[in-house]
Amino acid sequence: MKSFPKNFYWGAATASYQVEGWNENTDWAQAARDGKVPPAGRLADHYHRYEEDFDIAKELGHNAHRFSIEWARIEPEEGKWDFAEIEHYRAVLKALRARNIEPFVTLWHFTLPQWFAKRGGFERADAPQVFARYCAFVAKELGDLCTHFSTMNEPNVYASNGWLRGSWPPFKRFAATDFVSITNSGRTYESRANRGIRPLFLYRRVLRNLARAHNEAYTLIKASQPNLDVGVVKHVIYFHANWNPYNMLRAWVANRMWTHVYMRRVRHTIDSIGLNYYFHKKFGDRAEYDKTDMDWDIYPEGIYGSLKLLTRYRKPIFISEAGLADRTDTRRAAYITEQIRATKRALDDGIDVRGHMYWSLIDNYEWALGTQKCFGLVAINYDTLERTIRPSAWVYKDIIDANGIPDSGGK
Repeated sequence: MKSFPKNFYWGAATASYQVEGWNENTDWAQAARDGKVPPAGRLADHYHRYEEDFDIAKELGHNAHRFSIEWARIEPEEGKWDFAEIEHYRAVLKALRARNIEPFVTLWHFTLPQWFAKRGGFERADAPQVFARYCAFVAKELGDLCTHFSTMNEPNVYASNGWLRGSWPPFKRFAATDFVSITNSGRTYESRANRGIRPLFLYRRVLRNLARAHNEAYTLIKASQPNLDVGVVKHVIYFHANWNPYNMLRAWVANRMWTHVYMRRVRHTIDSIGLNYYFHKKFGDRAEYDKTDMDWDIYPEGIYGSLKLLTRYRKPIFISEAGLADRTDTRRAAYITEQIRATKRALDDGIDVRGHMYWSLIDNYEWALGTQKCFGLVAINYDTLERTIRPSAWVYKDIIDANGIPDSGGK
């Protein structure tokens, strides 16, 4: 048996806009009204049914849960705080605490309040100060119920989809074609992205502002609550290569540009790092991989390489997201098992991994793809809101209950 540390955190993750429902004061909701992305609507109605979902998490053996605060609910107008929404999220935290589930809060997970988006969002020169003010306010209001805060989720993903691909708000594109088309359940959502050279420069500005925003938020939070653990959640693509030196150089450059440029900007203002892992790219690779429902390579062992890339920052690492879309639930159990096996290998090699949170607890709105891609340990019937625990969730529970996995084979 490959046992994990006794205090290891096991759980799953969600994000506010993707599961809460009826979240209409955001740039994504406006994009849906404009016909650029699928509408979200009620979704899983997690906003009202979080206790039911946390009961399921508890039944599945989870002792940790990552979720996000919706900025647009907390600050619906610039500088105006909605204390009723603060009380809602306090109730969410209390519900987790009552079930002995450790909360991990992400303060911003992609969606912007409409007032901020209309004024330029993270292109604004004052965006770091605006963001830091929001983060410090929420941490002050919730810090007595939560220790672990991440300021933001996947800054590179946010910037590249919004300013390079043009597939997410604000739909600015540095590319050679006029349209971005994403097919969702028979309908094609097309964005006439603002195409040209300028989005590349805006992308670089946004990435710098996101790093500055984290740094300023960290400073404000720690000034009033020095005991909180404050970090970032970084999506790490594991770029690697075959024996060819040229391919090794390509992998080194890719890792530097995707992971290390941003992380170097925030390395002195993080207490821990959240790792999101979904992708690998091996230069010079001719192998054929099985695919997820997102058409992504199934390569769970790549999480070891992503963890290793983060070791240079010498901070504790929490796996804050890792999972796959698998509507039939035929590959998820093996994926989770192999991913956790690779995580244990990282621990054995001295990498300071403190927890593993699968993405996601329940089926979710997968951004520009709507609700057709099923990542959840728990299936959602969007007509009836019925929750159904998938068989793979019980395999994950067996691993959690044993605090480890067998040396070979399944459990």
